[in-house]
Amino acid sequence: MRKWAVILAAAILAVSLAPAAHAQKPEASRLILKDGSYQPILKYEVKGDRVRYLSAERFEWEEVPYSMVDWAATKKWEEDRLKAANPDVKAADAEEEAARKAEAAMSPEVSPGLHLPRQGGVFVMDVYAGRPELIELEQNGSEINKNTKSNILRAAINPIASAKQTIELKGAHAKVQAHLGQPVIYANLADEQPEQPEQAGGPPARDIPVSDRYRILRMQEKKDSRVVGNIKIALTGHVSQQTAFVPTLVEQVADGPWYKITPAAPLEPGEYALVEMLPENQINLYVWDFGVNPSAPENPSAWKPVPVAPGEATKTPPKLDDRPPM
Repeated sequence: MRKWAVILAAAILAVSLAPAAHAQKPEASRLILKDGSYQPILKYEVKGDRVRYLSAERFEWEEVPYSMVDWAATKKWEEDRLKAANPDVKAADAEEEAARKAEAAMSPEVSPGLHLPRQGGVFVMDVYAGRPELIELEQNGSEINKNTKSNILRAAINPIASAKQTIELKGAHAKVQAHLGQPVIYANLADEQPEQPEQAGGPPARDIPVSDRYRILRMQEKKDSRVVGNIKIALTGHVSQQTAFVPTLVEQVADGPWYKITPAAPLEPGEYALVEMLPENQINLYVWDFGVNPSAPENPSAWKPVPVAPGEATKTPPKLDDRPPM
């Protein structure tokens, strides 16, 4: 009797554990096919041009042609399933996506294979021989020409006339010459404070909205210099600047620190400068100068697109967790 009691107890225990065993049935993955259908699988392996998988429905090994499997969709389905099952994976993925977007904002791609640098600066987008290029613009300090002889003559003729001075850059042409009539300039000076020389009677520098901070102006060309603008000093001591601004559109790039400055209309060949605006419509005497000359040689410091090697076809499928059959 004791023997039969033990056997009966074992049978009862086996029956009671059956639902638990059924609950631990391994979750099936999917092998998604290019026609939109899928096969529920426990594991698979690639054998030449065939994919051999263990069916989660029939618990038998079956095969499909490798070319019939949509590997990208199969990988995405598996990743989504893992994220849904593991909140930590989902949170980590969201954090990684936020970091990726922040990185893209710091170093945006402005043309295929051309990224602006994280450290910022001022760059002009150009096209030479049909290829887009980025050229860095260096800040160039202008000087005030007091035009002493002219002012003395003006005062002799009209004693109450105001003095006129000019803001000039040395050299007849800028080092950088754009070949496009409507070059795009990218500026990011978030981590640096542009130098500002002392200007007689000028207001102290203070923060100005970035949308109003940059402008493009046309410079007057002289024999050995370029005139950025004129300064007039009235007898009362009031100082005013006169510059030839061109209509300009300023846009923020991807909610990041970079700003895109575009002339509203094509620029005529000549000498130009990107200037930083100061209060009372005055300008920083340090400017970023460039020229527009479609026939100029290529800029030696141009950044060229980084070639991207075409993706090679591969038969390396996404890795799915192998699950043993029941």
